Amino acid sequence: MERFGEERTADMRIERDDPGRDDVQRLLAGHLADMYATSPAESVHALDHAALSGPTITFWTARQEEELLGCGALKELGPGEGEIKSMRTAAHARGRGVATLLLARIQADARDSGYTRLFLETGSQEFFAPARRLYQRHGFKECAPFADYAPDPNSVFMTRDLSLGIR
Repeated sequence: MERFGEERTADMRIERDDPGRDDVQRLLAGHLADMYATSPAESVHALDHAALSGPTITFWTARQEEELLGCGALKELGPGEGEIKSMRTAAHARGRGVATLLLARIQADARDSGYTRLFLETGSQEFFAPARRLYQRHGFKECAPFADYAPDPNSVFMTRDLSLGIR
């Protein structure tokens, strides 16, 4: 398997992709709608497809044949540091391990690219509890706000030291 090429797991493949694809845009639109429905506007830090196309962001999708199952991204913050962005599993694919596989791929590629620390921001509301549990299972711990984030009661900030290995 080529590290930055396509990765297949059972009937699912995870590969770098274009956030501008029509099906990805629809998935991200649903993601943004959920974020605005559960958090005050000033606490929504999700990115749209145009922002996810930026030069400092790597974007992946999980697919079964051509069906989009989920997505995730990694934004470069600085030397050795990155932020996980826009992790989303399509409603019809939840409970199939899509987010776990995407997160593992993002962490592995980050480590292979020389990243030593990853960060993320997620919501503090009950809606985000499954995401927080996923990240905790994969070695993420709560931390102080990072990069340009400010303390926010609607946000939970997390980090993971990649030198401790990939789970």
